[in-house]
This record gives sequence, structure tokens and C-alpha cells, in this order.
Amino acid sequence: MAKRRHTPLRTSGEDIDASKRAPQTPQTRSPAYRLAFSDEEFMTSEDTRGIRFQLEYLKPEFRLREMGINSTVVLFGGARIPEPGKAAWAARNATQKTNLEAASRYYTEARRFAQYVSLTSKALDHRDFVVTTGGGPGVMEAGNRGAADVGAMSIGLNIVLPHEQAPNLFVTPELAFNFHYFATRKIHFLLRARAVAIFPGGFGTLDEFFETLTLIQTGRMERIPLLLFGYEFWTKVIDFEALADAGTISPDDIKLFTVVDSAEEGWDCIRRHYNLPEITLDPGIEG
Repeated sequence: MAKRRHTPLRTSGEDIDASKRAPQTPQTRSPAYRLAFSDEEFMTSEDTRGIRFQLEYLKPEFRLREMGINSTVVLFGGARIPEPGKAAWAARNATQKTNLEAASRYYTEARRFAQYVSLTSKALDHRDFVVTTGGGPGVMEAGNRGAADVGAMSIGLNIVLPHEQAPNLFVTPELAFNFHYFATRKIHFLLRARAVAIFPGGFGTLDEFFETLTLIQTGRMERIPLLLFGYEFWTKVIDFEALADAGTISPDDIKLFTVVDSAEEGWDCIRRHYNLPEITLDPGIEG
């Protein structure tokens, strides 16, 4: 966080330390005596939920402002998609193993896409088009890894889950955030987004895609490049034409996103939308 400015008044940190040194009496051991902001039982109570929402919004917001980050490019996608050549750790049967290993090509495309984006971000002093992911494994790791490949910063918005989601090792440590609430995490995904890239994934990826699409469809969010990576996957998983034929969406709603198959196609959509210079990847870059 930003360096605290001088104040002649005692700070909250000093008073927390002083309270810990107070003589141990029935009064000082009582929960009532604890400073409100250092009382874990109080701060995690049902009545202070609104405060926790606010804190989860403010902590990343302050850090991103401090780092001068104005805009991002968000990568969503499956945590279970392995790096090429690595075991499909999430497979539960032979069919899943085969399919996940085949889907590893999306790890490569996500990594290369992040390289394109991050070279532009690096040229803009890491202030714009900063790669942002959910911070976990799979496609998320590939996105942060692509940024690291070219020496650029990237953001990871992790969330506490029972069985997965430790930060991958390619997230910039100063930009590795952790959330309790999905709602505040989603705000930070889209608050600065200049483009959103959706790679194959499961329920979480579908949720993130449809929320973004709904915000754009309803005019709650300006139209930005919304990219679906993987024509074969998405046309098999979701029948968008059937929705239009049923009349539950407008035929023009299908034009709110673009289906692409490669990092180059995806980057070209963003480049043309924002009139950015062309980029050629160094052949020595992995991915």
C-alpha cells in the first residue's frame, strides 16, 4: 500500500499493539474490549458483511491505483486444462483424459495470446492492457505465464476454494489478490477491462462469459472485444443459433462476441479495435 503520511495522532496499528500489551484482567480479556477493527469475531459476523464487501473492493482498488494500472485484458478459462505434455490431473476417466490432453492446445494459445497483449502493456509502462486472470492453474496459469515470458506484470484474482486455487507462480506477487466473495472479484475482473478472452472451461468460465455478455447486451457495459477461443468447443457446447431462433435473444446479439481459434486471431481483433501497432513475437519466446 502507499506509504502512510505523517500524522501527529496515534495510528490504529500502534493501538492494536498497545492493546495486546494491556494487563490481563477479566475486562481486557472480554471480547467487548477488543478494538472493533482487530476483533476477528466481530469483523466476520453476519452484521458486518457489508463492511467486508467494501474492504474486498477497496484493497485491490488501492493497490491497482498505486501501481498506476489503468486498464486490463482479462483471460477466463478452465483450471483443468493442462500444459502440453503434462498429465491431465483433473481427468476422472479415459474419455476426459483424452479430451483434456487434446485441449492442452488452448494452454498454448492462451500463453501466446498473453504474450501479444503483454508486449503492448510493457510498451505502455505496464499501465494499460495488463493481463488479468483468476490466478489459478490451467488457462489462468498460461495467461500469467505469457506475461512473464515477455517480462511484463500480470494480475491474479484468486478466490478461496475448498479444493484448488492457490496462486500460480507466474502472477506478479504484488498483484496477487485473494477474495472471499465472488461478487467483488467479478467487479475487479471487469472494472478496467479493455477486452475479455474466454477459453474453454467449465461452470465458472461459462458464468464469467455469460455475465460479461449480459452486461454488454443490456448496455450496462460498453462494447469491448469479447473473444471466444475455440470454434469447435463453443459451437458444440452452446447453440447460440437455437437461442436466436427461439426468440429468447436477438439475432444481432450473436454479433456481440467473436469466435477465434488462435492467439494471432484474438490479438488482431483487439489490435484493430483499438488501432494498436502490429506485434511480432520473438521466435525464442516459449509457448
